[in-house]
Amino acid sequence: MTAAANSPAPADVLTLSESELELQARARKFADEILQPLELEAEMNGGHLPAAALQQIREEALKRKLSGGLHAAEHGGNSWTHVEWFLVEEQLGRITNAVSWHMPTAYNVLAHGSPEQIEKYLLPGLRGETHDAYAVTEEHAGSDPSGITTTAVKDGDGWTISGEKWFVTYGDVAAVFIVMANAIVDGEPQGTLFLIDADTDGIEVVDNPPFTHTYPHGHPTIRFNDVKVGDDAIIGGLGGGDALQRDWFSEERLGIAARCGGAMTRLLEETTAWAIEREQGGSRIIDYQGVSFPLADSAADLAAGRLLGLYTARLADAGADPKLIHAKSSMAKLFMSEAANRCADRCLQIFGGRGYMRSNIAERFWRELRVDRIWEGTSEIQRLIIARSLERRGVERVIN
Repeated sequence: MTAAANSPAPADVLTLSESELELQARARKFADEILQPLELEAEMNGGHLPAAALQQIREEALKRKLSGGLHAAEHGGNSWTHVEWFLVEEQLGRITNAVSWHMPTAYNVLAHGSPEQIEKYLLPGLRGETHDAYAVTEEHAGSDPSGITTTAVKDGDGWTISGEKWFVTYGDVAAVFIVMANAIVDGEPQGTLFLIDADTDGIEVVDNPPFTHTYPHGHPTIRFNDVKVGDDAIIGGLGGGDALQRDWFSEERLGIAARCGGAMTRLLEETTAWAIEREQGGSRIIDYQGVSFPLADSAADLAAGRLLGLYTARLADAGADPKLIHAKSSMAKLFMSEAANRCADRCLQIFGGRGYMRSNIAERFWRELRVDRIWEGTSEIQRLIIARSLERRGVERVIN
């Protein structure tokens, strides 16, 4: 089926239904009432919050039906469309210090598990009882995951996993690791995902370095020293890891675009309000082009990027070619992560000295948004994906 056959009409892209508007408003209220008041406490305490605050976030997210959105309702999710999920991610992007990371969640690949795997790993995650951690990046295989060297060698009725993974988000608190490894079959590597319990013998936390952002969980280096697992640890089938990972990257990249949009919206709201209130030289600073033009540029970026993100979400809901969604998600991530970084820098500059204080929203976003140009594939990798899609699918199909 062609992309055109699955494409929503232009007028439909930004026209939200009553249920979509209600969900958007519900997510905004949750972000403003529950999450935002906790930002500064998290910032000043290394990203950590008291147990009572964590419990409140989990309980309110579940009560308001704002967690686990794309996962099926029977698993504890909300069976959202991609557009509904995008709208919620936007609102969560308004919040600094990854306070929203305390909401119940689970990676999308777990939905492809066996009934036993879903029962053991997905359901507890969506209840807010456990975390899972995706382990793909390695020291010499970052933006290009095809270069991974972690191996899974057949060993009787099971497998022996050996290798080292870097930047394993949630790796310091995870109950299970989702590990990409080359399963060696007849001497040939097949990219395969394995579910490995965090308390399995042979797992070692090599390093848990501090990063620029002040987040609640780390991104440690995890070494798998001849870790033994059974055949039942494979998720998605032998050799099925690459396809699952492509879908995971598409979702993660579109989510980054949505959250960057939420961050830009809040930055523009607070900085515009400041520029209207603040006076210098007898005039409001918004009346100076050096202040108003950067705000205008970021507003234009936000409007364009949000349209691209919502269009991609609607294409996904229409059942468009997954490879096309993969390319468009890369476009959305590239555009929005770069735009959000420009926006944060502009807003910090407009706030002046106040903008360099950690209590200021611009300072925190200035630090936090920087990683969005790196993780889940750098901006340079996104450009490669887009360029290859132009070559293979044609300009019209990629941009329409």
